[in-house]
Amino acid sequence: MIKLVFATNNAHKLEEVKAMLGAEFDLLSLADIGCTADIPETGDTFEHNAQQKSDYVVNHFQMDCFADDSGLEIDALDGEPGVYSAHYSGTRDMDTNIALVLQKLGDNPDRTARFRTVISLSIGGEQHFFDGSVEGHIIANERGGAGFGYDPIFIPQGYEQTFAEMTAEQKNKISHRAVAVEKLVAFLRGQ
Repeated sequence: MIKLVFATNNAHKLEEVKAMLGAEFDLLSLADIGCTADIPETGDTFEHNAQQKSDYVVNHFQMDCFADDSGLEIDALDGEPGVYSAHYSGTRDMDTNIALVLQKLGDNPDRTARFRTVISLSIGGEQHFFDGSVEGHIIANERGGAGFGYDPIFIPQGYEQTFAEMTAEQKNKISHRAVAVEKLVAFLRGQ
């Protein structure tokens, strides 16, 4: 069994990734290893933020680790909220963040957007990156009670449901995180 730390305390993310990794991986959260630090995310790219987190765990706990940074990129907002997705409104309150996105978009007919994830894997003294994205569009009103973040306003291309209206299993098959985690898993199994 491969033991790995996923540098997160986000229960939703941990659940999603555990389901995708399967039983051959012993996935530990930051809480599981006793990491209570607020790991900095001061980069201006998803890659930099993810690497900051994975490097922190390796340097402070000497454990192989992967971390992700994800966000929503909206074309009409020049890629915003991007790396600032979690605190776009100046808070970590997602209702406020969603409200700001919808306010800024207004009645703009260009609603194209994508969710992007970059995973930074620090293993055996080496650094590897895996990315994933899912194209879609932003709707005017929230729909659905599942998922987290911007899921209630994002409909992936080729679907009629928002991520928040899908089951975890449906979302995990097509999400940006799923694409990046599949690349991570393929790499780990090939080692």
